[in-house]
Amino acid sequence: MVEANQNGTDRDAEEAILEAAHEVFVRRGTAGARMREIADAAGVNQALLHYYFRSKEGLARAVFGRAARRLMPAVLQALGSDLSLDEKVERVIATEMEVLGQHPYLPGYILCELAHHPERADQLVEAALGEGGDAAGQAVVSLLGRQLEEAREAGTIAPIDPRQFVVNLLALAIFPFAARPLLEIMLGLDEVGYGEFLEERRQQLAGFFLRGLRS
Repeated sequence: MVEANQNGTDRDAEEAILEAAHEVFVRRGTAGARMREIADAAGVNQALLHYYFRSKEGLARAVFGRAARRLMPAVLQALGSDLSLDEKVERVIATEMEVLGQHPYLPGYILCELAHHPERADQLVEAALGEGGDAAGQAVVSLLGRQLEEAREAGTIAPIDPRQFVVNLLALAIFPFAARPLLEIMLGLDEVGYGEFLEERRQQLAGFFLRGLRS
């Protein structure tokens, strides 16, 4: 068992707790998770969970924020950059598919938490964008709006609301991970087959999205 404040293991213990808690929360949901199970999975004394996070709710908030930070900052950084539209689409899709490939249950966990704890939407925005994140998000949408309008005026894309652009771009990559159990049944795919399906989608999605913009 890891003890607090011994041999410089505080950071290791906290990270082990967060990783174990994430696995338990994804499997059981926040309401069904038990602190004893998380402590056992992390290999620490249960008292350490309270030492670092005070309560299960405090731990749940920490895990939720950590999950949000794994995906959204890189996506929004790409959208707010000076890359071309084509480069932004390719970068965002590559980032989404890479992160979600490493953490495939992340979308389902975040959506479930938001459904049961809608007050965490503010935490999700703050984790993704930092303090004052709503203003930063609006700035990204405004920048995209100007870029999309310039492309429309140049005749290279069809008209599209920047908000629809962002939602479409995120949803096309996230949905196959969020709905994996359902899609595996509908498409008749086992774990290996679904992995191949996701790899095929990773290779084709940017081209599909860009062709839609130009139609």
